[in-house]
This record gives sequence, structure tokens and C-alpha cells, in this order.
Amino acid sequence: MNDFSDLLRHETVLAGLSAANKKTLFQTLGSAAAGPAGQDAKLLADVLTEREKLGSTGFGGGVAIPHGKLPGLTQIVGVFARLAQPIDFQAVDDMPVDLVFAMFSPQDAGSAHLKALARVSRRLRDKGFVAKLRGAGSPDAIWALLTQDEARDVAV
Repeated sequence: MNDFSDLLRHETVLAGLSAANKKTLFQTLGSAAAGPAGQDAKLLADVLTEREKLGSTGFGGGVAIPHGKLPGLTQIVGVFARLAQPIDFQAVDDMPVDLVFAMFSPQDAGSAHLKALARVSRRLRDKGFVAKLRGAGSPDAIWALLTQDEARDVAV
């Protein structure tokens, strides 16, 4: 499966998000995930901040996948944000980040967490797909791109 309908809800796709830095970004991502995750927004933001202290989750090309695990979750919850202005993320290529896919996993998710991370990473390394996300005009258009299966993206 190449779509993200199992990780995202329509309301967890954010477009034109303004964030001055990682701290404010993580607070906003935590707030967006709080309802679907059934968790406190500050706790979710703190999980991302703690993971980021281990090393930047900005993997290049203006994309970051901040993530973390916490007890009490029953499923993986994702939030996608396209930022209005790129922010410094100390990414591996030193480029600022404007596309962020945050992922919150149950504490004991193990391989499910790693598989979801790999799937998101693989899709967000596709330069054509990333260009479509950047060009999408609305949260609805971004949602459609993120939740359609890649196979339907290929011309027959």
C-alpha cells in the first residue's frame, strides 16, 4: 500500500502553515494530532522534540519526518504539513524544510513503526510526488494526493 489513508485523517493535513521554528511547528503538529491520537497536545510535541534531540529528522530536499513513540496510542497517527515558509531543520543537506510528515506510534509498535516510516520516506523521496504536494492548491488537494494509491498515479 502506497497511500497514507491508514495514517492520516483529513483534518490532519495542513497547508500554508506558519511556523517560525521547530518548536512552534512541533506544538502545532501536536495540537493537530491530539484529537485523533487521544493524547495531550503538549505531550505529543514533547515526543517530537525529544526525538529531534537525537538528530534531525530532516532528510533532505526540503522534507522532514519527525516521529516518536508513546504509551497510550492504539494506532499510528500522522500529520502532514506544508509550510507557508520553509524553516531551518538542520537537515542533512542543510536545506530548509517546507514539507513535514509527523508520525506518532504506540510505544510497542516496533516493526509497524519502522515500516510506516519507511513507506513515508520512500514516497517523500519521489521528486515528482513532492513537486505535486508543493503545487497542490488546498488541503483537499494535498489530502487527495496523499491518500490515493501510487498505482492510480501511473498513466496506462
